[in-house]
Amino acid sequence: MDTKTTEAIELLKALIATPSPSREENRTADLLHAFLARHGASPERLHNNVVARSAGFDPARPTLLLNSHHDTVRPAASYTRDPYAPAVEGDRLYGLGSNDAGASAVSLATTFLTFRDQPLPFNLVLALSAEEECMGEHGMRALLPELGRIDMALVGEPTGMQAAVGERGLVVLDCEARGKSGHAARNEGVNALYIAVEDIARLRSLRFERESQLLGPIGIAVTQIAAGTQHNVVPDTCRFVVDVRTTDAYTNEQTVELLRAALRSQAVPRSTRIRASALDAAHPLARAAAAAGRESYVSPTTSDMALMPFPSLKMGPGQSSRSHTADEYVLLSEIEEGIGIYEDFIKQLAASV
Repeated sequence: MDTKTTEAIELLKALIATPSPSREENRTADLLHAFLARHGASPERLHNNVVARSAGFDPARPTLLLNSHHDTVRPAASYTRDPYAPAVEGDRLYGLGSNDAGASAVSLATTFLTFRDQPLPFNLVLALSAEEECMGEHGMRALLPELGRIDMALVGEPTGMQAAVGERGLVVLDCEARGKSGHAARNEGVNALYIAVEDIARLRSLRFERESQLLGPIGIAVTQIAAGTQHNVVPDTCRFVVDVRTTDAYTNEQTVELLRAALRSQAVPRSTRIRASALDAAHPLARAAAAAGRESYVSPTTSDMALMPFPSLKMGPGQSSRSHTADEYVLLSEIEEGIGIYEDFIKQLAASV
């Protein structure tokens, strides 16, 4: 294992040992800022986001964003070991945030330092962001307007170093059917529950005119329902929740309007921020990933890619199946491999831009 990989692993151990649940990442931001400063990268800080730019940054060149996050979820109650005690057992490094997404963060930081002084046909911006796990207002949402023009992004998340070229978006709808209460025995009133059931049946059979070539059809699932106060009263309201997995065929706002038009119930989106991402196979990011021997796929999970209004690709060491699980771990060999593949990817991208 070479020196830079060893240094990346030591940085990851320090991150694991420093609790950083979303919105409380100030200490890991300090660690990352100090690490980059020691290597002469002149990092900047916005809230708990840490940013560094390549030397000789030229606004006339396109800019590649290298992004991962350093916040974590809170440890699961079923942990059998201290989540904040980094422990190496064989090839495994245990600890909260080791896999999601500390391994990606330190691997991308290492890759950035390797290339920050090298002549490339694009600028590099390294952004180690906060609040990814909650998509908070002081994470990528605050950071993007301050970064200037970004042309494309490589997002570090545990994908087994395969290339996630798409993510579905997410809109959660709070729906309410309204009727009129009455006595059940007298068959009075307008049953809001029946209105809701009819709307749910419409949602189950609803088909949209356009379908994403990469992401397929929009996914719709009714996941919660509540109505009624007692057995002999016809309910005048029925509330239900719809989980909508959006695609690039329609914007989130267009999807909401199409669903509203199909329903008698009122439908209010909790947010439209989490957008679908779909990378064209002809884009330089996709071509570079293929040239680096990476298989492409559509990711079932969301990331800060959902907030990025420019082409992006998600790739990083570790496995998504380990994220948010008790006794989380990453393989040391995955970090070593990840740094090597990131370097190859940058070289391939430089040749294709």
